[in-house]
Amino acid sequence: MVRGNVSDLIAFLAVARAGSFTRGAGQLGISQPALSQTIKELEGRLGLRLLSRTTRSVSTTEAGERLLRTIAPHFDGIEAGLAALTELRDKPAGTIRISVGDQPSESILLPVVAQLLPQYPDLNVEISVNNGFVDIVAERFDAGVRLGETLAQDMIAVPIGPDLRMGVVGSPAYLERKPAPRTPHDLSAHACIGMRYTPEGGIGIWDFDKDGRAVNVRVECQLVVSTISLARLAALQGVGLAYLPLDYVEPYIKAGELVSVLSKWCGLFPGYHLYYPSRRQHSAAFALLVDALRRSR
Repeated sequence: MVRGNVSDLIAFLAVARAGSFTRGAGQLGISQPALSQTIKELEGRLGLRLLSRTTRSVSTTEAGERLLRTIAPHFDGIEAGLAALTELRDKPAGTIRISVGDQPSESILLPVVAQLLPQYPDLNVEISVNNGFVDIVAERFDAGVRLGETLAQDMIAVPIGPDLRMGVVGSPAYLERKPAPRTPHDLSAHACIGMRYTPEGGIGIWDFDKDGRAVNVRVECQLVVSTISLARLAALQGVGLAYLPLDYVEPYIKAGELVSVLSKWCGLFPGYHLYYPSRRQHSAAFALLVDALRRSR
């Protein structure tokens, strides 16, 4: 295959995975018009339309999806092989991109990365904080961090944190105005602080468990936020009750700034895991980070 065809396939792969000519052009470091022309020429040579274009999105046609499934593993293998060459160097090197929520980014990931970077000056880590569900393969992340109960089955999952317990907390001032709830159903009479993890997603459900009895409550929220740091701050300021990981608010509970309620209804669930595709070969740098996170648990 001539060099031009390989470049065209790389261009197609970038657009198909990004779902956007603009984002694909940014990843390749070329202009959007130049990328669009490359795709048109590829489609012309093949005599097939590979991408469906609308004003809002780009998606693969049936032919485009078949081409994507055919070529993507080969290019991934080439990238992995090149990355694996770092094992021949004295120290791991390269860039690792990780998608993670705001709490584990601060409490788990960043402390480990902060210890590694001074020891390995050729290692670069990009931490992308996103509380929604990110397709790490499509977005070209090396790994993601997510709670164990929400992991896809085709991923390798490495526990990097202890089991967690959620809690409902409010300020003493708020609980002076409103009697503390005795059961999850009592939350309907309270001002609750909701979490919407993505703009298009729904408000998070509050999950409870007591003596093996599961109760899922869809609370009515006067205030909705997108990060747990804002939910905690709102609870501290007396806005209402927040549903948060207890380890995240424990210092404020000990200081008397927050009060935990419904504790008998809040059970343990699997903690944070680092996850990544099982089919991908990883570099020495990635293996180093995985091992460090595993040992820090």
